[in-house]
Amino acid sequence: MLNGFVKVAAASPSLRVADVDYNKEHIIKMMNDASSQGVKVIVFPELSLTGYTCGDLFFQKKLIESSRYALLELIEVSKGQDMITIVGYPHIHKGKLYNTAAVIFNGELLALIAKKNIPNYGDVSEARWFASAPDVNVITRVGEVETLMGAKILIEAENVPSFVLAADVCEDLWLPIPESSRHALAGATIICNLSASVEIDGKEEIRKTLVAAQSLKLIAGYIYANASPGESTTDLIFPGTQIIAENGNILRYRTFSDDQMSIAEIDVERISLLRARKNTIEIDDSDYDLITVSFDKVANAELTREISKFPFNSGNENERLERYKKMLTLQAMGLKRRVEHTRSESVVIGLSGGLDSTLALLCCVRAFDMLSRSRKDIIAISMPCFGTTARTKSNAERLANALGVTFMEIDISDSVKSHFKDIGQSLDDFSVTYENGQARERTQVLMDIANMKKGFVVGTGDLSELALGWATFNGDHMSMYGVNSSIPKTLMRFLVGYYGSISEPEVDSILKDILSTPVSPELLPAKDGVISQITEDIVGPYELHDFFLYYMVRYGFSPRKIYRLALLAFGDEYSPEIIKKWLVIFIRRFFSQQFKRNCVPDGPKVGAVSLSARGDWKMPSDAYSSIWIAEAENL
Repeated sequence: MLNGFVKVAAASPSLRVADVDYNKEHIIKMMNDASSQGVKVIVFPELSLTGYTCGDLFFQKKLIESSRYALLELIEVSKGQDMITIVGYPHIHKGKLYNTAAVIFNGELLALIAKKNIPNYGDVSEARWFASAPDVNVITRVGEVETLMGAKILIEAENVPSFVLAADVCEDLWLPIPESSRHALAGATIICNLSASVEIDGKEEIRKTLVAAQSLKLIAGYIYANASPGESTTDLIFPGTQIIAENGNILRYRTFSDDQMSIAEIDVERISLLRARKNTIEIDDSDYDLITVSFDKVANAELTREISKFPFNSGNENERLERYKKMLTLQAMGLKRRVEHTRSESVVIGLSGGLDSTLALLCCVRAFDMLSRSRKDIIAISMPCFGTTARTKSNAERLANALGVTFMEIDISDSVKSHFKDIGQSLDDFSVTYENGQARERTQVLMDIANMKKGFVVGTGDLSELALGWATFNGDHMSMYGVNSSIPKTLMRFLVGYYGSISEPEVDSILKDILSTPVSPELLPAKDGVISQITEDIVGPYELHDFFLYYMVRYGFSPRKIYRLALLAFGDEYSPEIIKKWLVIFIRRFFSQQFKRNCVPDGPKVGAVSLSARGDWKMPSDAYSSIWIAEAENL
């Protein structure tokens, strides 16, 4: 459970209706198996000790008695297991029968969480047998064991920050205001639902969507365990569905499973940090009873969840393609509105033949197409200087011509030389002044032409550059509207590739060559006509920096946790030493370059992360990075 990861399981054991001993043995087998794998919470289906479809057998003393003996045996088996087990159990209290979730931990019966909403419609007649949970939690007994029973009970782990568990039963999930919503508002970060939900055509997708949506709405982990196919098939079929979700993401999903278990890790630290950002969530546990446990082994659980190398590019292929389409549209819509509002006759963009300016130009084209304006009102300017190569210069011109925009070439070499002469900068001194002088001259050209053409300058810088401060202050750092401001470099590649795939062959061919060109500001002289200044050789791999950026800014993860995730995602490509090296550099640059982000131009937020000081990221320029650096350097 290091870094907040809690290993959990949803189980659908083999079942025989009313054969309590058979059911008990299969539950015990799964308990032992889960415990041996380091699982900390295992959830079984509704009424899993007896079976859900027992009907009037629930009124038989023998069934209820056998269930009680079986539960007591499970409590005994749980001794020494550093794991919370939640199993479905029919319980009689003061002459009423309750459908409960028995919560067991290390030889103790912590609570019986009773089902609140008892369905009695369609093919379900549960109110015939069961009473609704009492409005106020009560003390009850299972044999000689005294415990708490009710619907408002939370289980908190005192040695695992943010671990607060709650449970409800089947129908409690399907209401307009589910019981799990109340649990989350009382502070629960993990919700368990013991279910016996029948399968009919189309319901499985609804069930899956409902669990994912509830976990997203609550910002919570969700463990859903459905009754197995061993239930009676007299009239109904049960699919044995297992779903583990976290904040809208399905971590594990299995259906039509019998005697199987799904395991995943829920990140309660991430849940807690996300909730802390949302000040509209008011936690009130005043009418809940809190039961505290302490795990013996707060271990570094092996993570089985997939850690993507490209967290900004999540989802399956179809989902990603839809996201690319939407993001390109949102970029263009933002620019379209800005053109309309300013009544601009043109937009001006510096086109280098590199990745950033290419995506910005594609955005301009889409915006002007939306406006039904001539693409000739888009003025793309190539400004070659000391480091410009024939490849990038050619690609810039070819792309502008293929897209039908106005293309201009203005060689700034003489202007930069004149400026260097004025300030006493040697042409042989390849210092930061040598580089930034070119970037600032380009910005001056763009601004002045925008004035001449009654337009404005469209910025090309991206989110990754803003995070690292890899931009010349008052040079390429500045524009009138930065369309790429929330697009990281790694996602940019996918967007440009997608645009090419839906374009005519000529445009696609040019974009593919641009994508294969090394990322470079081209501010140092080329060597034998080849780019000599490779950005990633200087600041590090963008795939690593974008990874660090995502988890640090979006979730507030510590360097230690980010490093652990990076090892899982990139361990086959980078050594631990290399990952650590670039993580330290990322943190240093991220803090030291905040002054550039505090005055960035307007730009649309279209992705998950933005660093605009007017929006998502507010930080003083003189904040110290020492505690982050100390942790990263000691990894």
